[in-house]
Amino acid sequence: MIWNRKIECATQSEIEKLQLDKLRKTLAHVYDKVPFYRTRLDSAGLAPGNVTSLKDLERIPFTTKEDLRQNYPYDLFAVPLSKVVRIHASSGTTGKPTVVGYTRADLDMWSECVARLVLMTGGGESDIAQISFGYGLFTGALGLHNGLEKVGASVIPISSGNTERQLMVMQDFGTTILVCTPSYALYMSDVAAEQGINPRDLPVRIAMLGGEGHTLEMNAEIERRWGVIATENYGLSEIVGPGVSGECVHKTGQHFNEDFFLPEIIDPQTGRVLHEGEEGELVITTIDKEAFPLLRYRTKDITTLFRDTCPCGRTSLRMARVKGRSDDMLIIKGVNVYPSQVESVLLTMSGISPYYQIVLGKKGFVDTLEVHVELVDPSVLEVYSELEKVERQVAAKLHSTLGLECKVRLREPGAIERTAGKAKRVVDNRNA
Repeated sequence: MIWNRKIECATQSEIEKLQLDKLRKTLAHVYDKVPFYRTRLDSAGLAPGNVTSLKDLERIPFTTKEDLRQNYPYDLFAVPLSKVVRIHASSGTTGKPTVVGYTRADLDMWSECVARLVLMTGGGESDIAQISFGYGLFTGALGLHNGLEKVGASVIPISSGNTERQLMVMQDFGTTILVCTPSYALYMSDVAAEQGINPRDLPVRIAMLGGEGHTLEMNAEIERRWGVIATENYGLSEIVGPGVSGECVHKTGQHFNEDFFLPEIIDPQTGRVLHEGEEGELVITTIDKEAFPLLRYRTKDITTLFRDTCPCGRTSLRMARVKGRSDDMLIIKGVNVYPSQVESVLLTMSGISPYYQIVLGKKGFVDTLEVHVELVDPSVLEVYSELEKVERQVAAKLHSTLGLECKVRLREPGAIERTAGKAKRVVDNRNA
């Protein structure tokens, strides 16, 4: 099913014409309403009326999260607060939160984006969707909520946590779509097993996963445990929230909502714009937002953009699964390591659970890398020779993939902290 065939199946030339028109309107809007951007555009010698092609976008300086913090809370808003009907914010765990606002038109646009994603997964008006994201300033829950309601689905706004109650509601209310983070989907399946419930016997048929990146291997594990189709969707609060892009049932990459968001891929070190198919940092310009438009926002997410035929019939640009974040990349003894690489290795090994942590430390002046991972069978811990054998096997596989030696520490089931939100994959003790 396709929600908006005219846009989702448009030709590239049709989309680019629409994007240029919306980009010019957005530039005029921010130039007139946001002093920060007026200064930026003037410094680039780019008057909004002089933009004649999408290539002109490259002349505009990047916007960063630090810019948002320095203009906290409302200085980047392009409409008066009397026109803002919703305010969200990031967690602010590394400083002041980034604050975003929405007009009524912005909320309608957001719902449209999510509605497209719901139908991509095979969801629709006959579904009962259980949203197990935390409601509040976080954009995830309400973003999915409004889009699911737009397509006519029945929404259960249960929020996160209280996993036993989540499972009871799934059974009693007949939940068919589960919305949560990938790590919480795994944890819920563990709790279900402890209660004697086989997740595959529940009515859930679709898992719409977001809020954190995850590998293909973890996606396959979630599908195996739940007996569902598990799709990934992408978004970030600064841009809109969930709904920027998402996977269809064929899972050939995430379809980008190009009529609302204009993506680029850049070299994260130099800022040079890369070609389609090249891996780099995703940069997004919003081209249909009233309250909080952003120009060339650096997401820090490492991915690839490509455009080819998808079996679903959509012609939109697609985005590969996020490999990691440019600021999350670990440099150990001169080797670049992404947590997703570690996860991919662990999930291919029998007897190893999907729960792990990467622990960084120092020995003298040298960085050390230790991987803690839970066993499926705790009895392995009782036989030293067997424990040592499994540790060697895991360490050898990691060394082969990463090109780096690391110590492996096997843990008993349940030793690594579970969470209803984003899993904490990296513990950095190097400056402790």
